[in-house]
Amino acid sequence: MQGGAVDNTYRRKWNKDEYLERARERDEKELEAERPRSKARPPIVQRKPLKHRDYEVDLTSRLGKTQVVTQVAPLSQQAGYYCSVCECVVKDSANYLDHINGKKHQRALGMSMRSERATLKQVQERFDILKRRSSSTEFTEQDLDNKIFKQQEEEEERKRQRRERKKERKKEKALEEDLGEDGDSELAATMGFGGFGSSKK
Repeated sequence: MQGGAVDNTYRRKWNKDEYLERARERDEKELEAERPRSKARPPIVQRKPLKHRDYEVDLTSRLGKTQVVTQVAPLSQQAGYYCSVCECVVKDSANYLDHINGKKHQRALGMSMRSERATLKQVQERFDILKRRSSSTEFTEQDLDNKIFKQQEEEEERKRQRRERKKERKKEKALEEDLGEDGDSELAATMGFGGFGSSKK
């Protein structure tokens, strides 16, 4: 055995130059990935301007109804309001309206958040439509008198029907009492007295 020499050939030898080169390559790749590429930009999408909804938002159809909620139910059957466009569930009506009118939902529908600028002609046409609509809903005195007369006739008809039903009930009651009294009087006669002491007739 040699004096004081230790055998360390089993230890791994690191090539510092090789690992330094690998680190530089990795840094260069990360810098390239962070740099914005002008060629790889997504194309600009021209979206339609905002427009009026052509449907009524249904907020009251499930109001006051009880529903069993499970974790495995599909989104459309979970508690809350389901948006089929964005495939999400919103818990209450106020947030549902905010979602429907919000940027994310409008983009999913293909609309931008900008409204189309109206021309003078469009505004004038809109005023004409509103004027026609308001003039057609105005009542004249004759319309009001006709309405009142119809309501009075309907009320009289209801009262007459009520009176007839009342009369029919009285007749039925009288027939039942007549049949019931005959049976009671026969029973009372066999027992030896005039009646059971009831004041009803």
